[in-house]
Amino acid sequence: MHAHNKLLLGAAMALAGAGALNGNAIAHTVIYADLEPPALLVETVPAPRPGYVWVNGNWYWHQNKYAWHEGRWVRERHGYRYVPSRWERDGNRWRYYDERWEH
Repeated sequence: MHAHNKLLLGAAMALAGAGALNGNAIAHTVIYADLEPPALLVETVPAPRPGYVWVNGNWYWHQNKYAWHEGRWVRERHGYRYVPSRWERDGNRWRYYDERWEH
């Protein structure tokens, strides 16, 4: 991993630990990976849970490889729509986009 990617990954991990999804963080995680992420794993979605939104699992970049983050419940934000994280091709690399809430 290039030094620049390590710096971005460190910032991403700190932001994730700070609870970026709760709406208190202003910055966005920026991660670039040279490898295409694997296909998403199939998860069984549990029965609906009032006041919560199910977030499907996704791949994240950890120690020079992808690691799976299992699906989970997050508290619903009334008046907002949940947008899941995603990886998109950016030239010859893959860029990670944070999960977020849109008004």
